[in-house]
Amino acid sequence: MSEDRVKIGILTSGGDAPGMNAAIRAVVRTAINKKIMVYGIRRGYEGLISADVFEMDGKSVSDTIHKGGTILKTARAPEMLTEEGQSRAANVCSVLGLSALIVIGGDGSFRGADELSKKGVNVICIPATIDLDLPCTDYTIGFDTAVNTGMEAINKIRDTSGSHERCSIVEVMGRNSGYIALWTSMTGGAEEVLIPENGEADIQKIVSQIILNRAKGKTHNLIVVAEGIGGGQRLAEEIEGMTGIETRATVLGYLQRGGSPTALDRMHASMMGYYAVEKFIENYRNIAIVFRKGEYISIDIGEALAVEKPDVSDLYRIIKTLSI
Repeated sequence: MSEDRVKIGILTSGGDAPGMNAAIRAVVRTAINKKIMVYGIRRGYEGLISADVFEMDGKSVSDTIHKGGTILKTARAPEMLTEEGQSRAANVCSVLGLSALIVIGGDGSFRGADELSKKGVNVICIPATIDLDLPCTDYTIGFDTAVNTGMEAINKIRDTSGSHERCSIVEVMGRNSGYIALWTSMTGGAEEVLIPENGEADIQKIVSQIILNRAKGKTHNLIVVAEGIGGGQRLAEEIEGMTGIETRATVLGYLQRGGSPTALDRMHASMMGYYAVEKFIENYRNIAIVFRKGEYISIDIGEALAVEKPDVSDLYRIIKTLSI
């Protein structure tokens, strides 16, 4: 193979998200179509620092679009938080002759890419995190699959909750963001949702609502708790102790990180992967591919990280209105 071919690298970093493989597939096949060589980097920034790379071709991504997780593997890389680690990663990019490094991941991955850009590496980021906690984009790869997993679990839990006339607490993922909790609450018909954006939960208010619901003839209640609030089991014990109503807690955990990606996640991932390569060809540098107001656009990586978190009070208000 000719050594003068343009080369790009691709890695997945941080928590895995359904749809990452669809994004990898889109990057690799678009690049190959444009006669660009692609190096896959195993285990994210950890693999970049140790130069754990291999050349990818069309066959490398065959039969992967429907698979959860990431074929490139991922890992946390504490060394990327240090000047030494960042310099070593940038040096590997230089030695390999990479004209761009495509990074698929969430906030921490974007910040690592931003540091590499300051050391001369051309980075192109694709937002992939089930938490939807990158305010620069209206959508992140993996979110829809995580929400659907949560909704399906709530549907099943509701059946048992109704049969036994219980109160059910469902703790969902989302780190310090309440989007998964809000969406699963809305689509699952929850009576209450506790999210970090609203601060500490008011247990007395929750209990009063449950008692009022019982008085109106509602025989079971569902409360969704975001990971950033936590304490689902403790909340269940407090509610049962204060009301006498049998209360059970279920923590979904990593169940929401896995599974075959939905059509929506496959679509967004494929489009973002394609546009990442197209923007590289158009000589864009140090950007993130984001989805805003129905369009795929590119923004500066620094700008992407500076966007403030949007207000979610309207969504919460609607959930409470519909729970009456």
